[in-house]
Amino acid sequence: MPQWSADKILDAKGLSCPMPILKTKKSMNDMQAGQILELQATDPGTKNDLPAFLGRGGHQLLGEEQHQGYVSYFVQKG
Repeated sequence: MPQWSADKILDAKGLSCPMPILKTKKSMNDMQAGQILELQATDPGTKNDLPAFLGRGGHQLLGEEQHQGYVSYFVQKG
C-alpha cells in the first residue's frame, strides 16, 4: 500500500524521455497547490529528469515506490 495518497494518477508506463516529464507538467497544471500526483513510469531516465523538473517548478518529490515493471513517483505540487 502506498505511503502517500495520490489525488491524481498519471500512467506514463512505456513512454520514453521526455514524455513522462512533459505529461507530468501538463497534469500538474490542472492541480491545486499541495495536491499529490502519482507518476507511474518505466523509463529509467525519469529518475534523473524528474527532480530537475520539479526543482525548477517549485514542486517536491515526496518519494518513490518500486513495483513489478515500473516505478511510482509521488510529487506534491508547490
